[in-house]
Amino acid sequence: MFSSLLEAAKNSPLRTPFTKVQCDTPAKGAGPVVGRQIQAAATPDSGDSCEFGSTKYFALCSVGGVLSCGTTHTFVVPLDLVKCRLQVDQAKYKNLFHGFKVTVAEEGMRGLAKGWAPTLYGYSAQGLCKFGFYEVFKVYYANLLGEENAYLYRTWLYLAASASAEFFADIALAPFEAAKVKIQTTPGFANTMREAMPKIMKEEGISGFYKGLVPLWMRQIPYTMMKFACFEKTVELLYKHVVPKPRSECSKGEQLVVTFAAGYIAGVFCAIVSHPADVVVSKLNQAKGSTAIQVAKSLGFMGMWNGLTPRIIMIGTLTALQWFIYDGVKVALALPRPPPPEMPASLKAKLEGKSQ
Repeated sequence: MFSSLLEAAKNSPLRTPFTKVQCDTPAKGAGPVVGRQIQAAATPDSGDSCEFGSTKYFALCSVGGVLSCGTTHTFVVPLDLVKCRLQVDQAKYKNLFHGFKVTVAEEGMRGLAKGWAPTLYGYSAQGLCKFGFYEVFKVYYANLLGEENAYLYRTWLYLAASASAEFFADIALAPFEAAKVKIQTTPGFANTMREAMPKIMKEEGISGFYKGLVPLWMRQIPYTMMKFACFEKTVELLYKHVVPKPRSECSKGEQLVVTFAAGYIAGVFCAIVSHPADVVVSKLNQAKGSTAIQVAKSLGFMGMWNGLTPRIIMIGTLTALQWFIYDGVKVALALPRPPPPEMPASLKAKLEGKSQ
């Protein structure tokens, strides 16, 4: 399946608003076709390290995903730990600051780093799949739709591509997430990933690592759909209405500032949309033998919003940093970075013809 996706992306003319166009055998001194708006293809003169849509491009995007997700999630482990404990034991950990106070009093400062290893490995694997497959599916679906439809229905394209990518990313994440939550929320269970994973395997078998997969999909797929679609649209709107000059005239630093701002805005919406499922995942991995439906019923509607404030802070910061790092990796590796989508010339001609 993936080989066909990569081959289709690689061999396609890439004529969507999201991609670059490159001729197979460019003539010497040849320029763009008159009357058609295209983006410059990746050539040695342009400074790009690879062709947009190539296997190398997708592989390097995956590297950016590993760095952006693995590092940022590990950085906020203390906040994530307190958030998880707020979700599963509201009586003991009354609020964010009280949660930190209780944790430090009982376990010392080192206690705040519990679960860092499964977080690092799990979210690195998730980031590889999330960003790498997103780029693959975005190109693939755009080619299926065609140039005009890819522009007209670009928000749906972002949603479909991100949902498809996250489906596979969560399969990679689930075992590490189960170990992380056990370490952070079950006193005395284990202190390290090396202790937790064999213990889960012994007590619950392989299903112990994946019993939270469905609620993980329920949490992460809406989160990722919001993360990517909201980010893409926010970037488009910022350059259109806020930034006083086109992106092509902005410096690399100015572009990364726009990326960070759009990422934070997207992160706030992500946190709200995915929070109830996040609470269920935390409680489910703590309570052995329970199902997602049983956990949701026991929590009630209000209980599924426990820990929302720290999660907004955490996810907003995480999402902004992830996009900043991911875009920064693209800059550092000289990857092609197409500008925000513009209406294709053919569609403009059709609309002008109708208005006359």
